[in-house]
Amino acid sequence: MATNPFDDDAATFHVLVNEERQFCIWPVFADVPTGWTVVRADQPRADALRYIEQTWTDMRPASLATAMDGLRR
Repeated sequence: MATNPFDDDAATFHVLVNEERQFCIWPVFADVPTGWTVVRADQPRADALRYIEQTWTDMRPASLATAMDGLRR
């Protein structure tokens, strides 16, 4: 059975972000998908996940957050 490269604790990852300010980890061996930007390169999996947990505090896509925050005013 094949293993999921995203679950490999010994692998190295990039932290990516898209224009909606959504984050993900991405294995360094794979090309970065279109629309995503590396914000932290060559991180151990645990460090990459910790960075996302500390940084991505609002899970709403940026466009939704902007729309909702505009309605509250």
